Amino acid sequence: MADSEDAKSGDERPKWDNKVQYLLTCIGFAVGLGNVWRFPYLCQVYGGGAFLIPYLIALVFEGLPLLYLELAIGQRLRLGSIGVWNSISPYLGGVGVASMIVSFLVAVYYNTILAWVLWYFFHSFQNPLPWSECPVNEDLTGYVQECLDSTPVNYFWYRQTLNVTPNIETNGSLQWWLVLCLITAWCIVYICFIRGIETIGKAVYVTATFPYLVLTIFLVRALTLPGATDGLIYLFTPDWNLLLNPRVWLDAATQIFFSLSLAFGGLIAFSSYNPQKNNCERDAVLVGCINSATSLYASISIFAILGFKATSNYNTCVQGNIIALTNGFDVADQNITVDNFDSWLDNLNKTDPAKVSYLNLTECNLQTFLDESASGTGLAFIVFTEAVISMPGSQVWAVLFFVMLFSLGLSSMFGNMEGVLAPLHDLNLVPKWMPKELFTGCIFVLSCLVSLIFTMDSGNYWLEIFNNYVGSVSLLIIAFFEIIGVVFFHGMGRFSDDIEFMTGRRPNLFWKACWMCISPLLLLVVFVAYIIVQVQTTPTYPTWNPDYVDFPVTDVQPYPTWVFVICVLLVAIPVGPIPIVALYRLINRKLRRTGRTDTSRTSNPYANEGFNMDT
Repeated sequence: MADSEDAKSGDERPKWDNKVQYLLTCIGFAVGLGNVWRFPYLCQVYGGGAFLIPYLIALVFEGLPLLYLELAIGQRLRLGSIGVWNSISPYLGGVGVASMIVSFLVAVYYNTILAWVLWYFFHSFQNPLPWSECPVNEDLTGYVQECLDSTPVNYFWYRQTLNVTPNIETNGSLQWWLVLCLITAWCIVYICFIRGIETIGKAVYVTATFPYLVLTIFLVRALTLPGATDGLIYLFTPDWNLLLNPRVWLDAATQIFFSLSLAFGGLIAFSSYNPQKNNCERDAVLVGCINSATSLYASISIFAILGFKATSNYNTCVQGNIIALTNGFDVADQNITVDNFDSWLDNLNKTDPAKVSYLNLTECNLQTFLDESASGTGLAFIVFTEAVISMPGSQVWAVLFFVMLFSLGLSSMFGNMEGVLAPLHDLNLVPKWMPKELFTGCIFVLSCLVSLIFTMDSGNYWLEIFNNYVGSVSLLIIAFFEIIGVVFFHGMGRFSDDIEFMTGRRPNLFWKACWMCISPLLLLVVFVAYIIVQVQTTPTYPTWNPDYVDFPVTDVQPYPTWVFVICVLLVAIPVGPIPIVALYRLINRKLRRTGRTDTSRTSNPYANEGFNMDT
């Protein structure tokens, strides 16, 4: 692109007030809920410290090169995702449209999670916490049976928050309390977004930094609780044999890819507000490393607390057995303690094994409690909320935790919505008579209306579908075509010239090797491996059904055929514009060539249409 065109677009395009705002916005977009509730889970189930090896390899050869590419191309062309790829080649216009569709679909369900966070936040001021005990039944004669059959934490989540149906085919009605929380969440995002980067840049000073303060407070507090060390040892004890499992490498690659929020278009939009003379290479390395360090730091804080939870549950289990032994064998109170329980049990088993067997003691194993892994909403709204109950001053910790989650989600929403709005503005789709704030408000109202589907009784099931299928294969395909677009359409030499113009030096051999070979190859491998894994498994979903025989164990059911078709469409529709736009441009080009050829034939100045050989 010519420098004059760059200058013209640069004069009209908004700019960040300072470099700190830009970096905090990118970090806030990259660091999201997945850093807190997905990465620790993967570390736990995939061999603790051993998982860091494939994770770091994926960061170096896949995550950082793609992040650098997006920041560089956005900063150089100073356009949103659609404008960038249209500028590089008209055939790539569908890549930007695909990014915009994915950003929109992710935003509508992501903000529903923030609505759930607000619901828990509002209830965190109650004493005792509403998920700490079962509610009384309608007859006031006892407690609700569904709660007694499960746990107060599960009951508050599945029944009092979601009011979930027993399967996805039973939609139910809109839950008014979730609708109000959803509207509130969208209003908060809109207020922060109302004037674009001018207001976003101010909001990120809080939303991007507050989670680190809370994580530090949690870590300091957790390290003073019993069992915190057990949680950390369990988290980072490496199991090297798991590295032979291909699924570990697949999950590591996908985690680093989605954690950095690549291919959404938000990073391209944010970098387009930079001055062109800016070291985007340093920015990419800094944002990528901070994102991964945050995941590790969050894991330490989370599992220190989960170690305390496991120890508390273990002690409660042992105390129940102590009471049974004390009553069954007429042992004096406080003679049997948690520390000497095993020796007492061994002695009693030797003297009267039949009586010990009759007591039906519960098997208590600390490792079993530590193995109770969970990710996503299960970690945030079930496992962690249960851990908070046992902490002194539980209301304070609950408030801090959910404010932290909301801050993380809010920063990510900035990037998601910027990935939608920036391309629309660049395409000049906003009527000149309409203020920018009004157009933004219309998009937010539309998004809020679409997200109402997640506030139905079956909303949780639909949110899991969107989470699993919208932001998975689609982003891998988009990122692959981004690399192809830069390397083969824009040209590696031209891109190197652009980077030299912006940073003062050309990209080194490592970056070129990643862009031209390693990164696209890794994306193809991850894509093929993901498809193979999905084909080999039948899509299922866990349901909360009080009538299930093994309740409170979730009833795992296969998706109905019509739901599975929707899952396929959620993958296909976002990436559909890539071939459609390319085919449309190609057909148009062929038609124009044909038209020019016909015109040239009929406009021969030496042709004499009136001449007839027979006359």
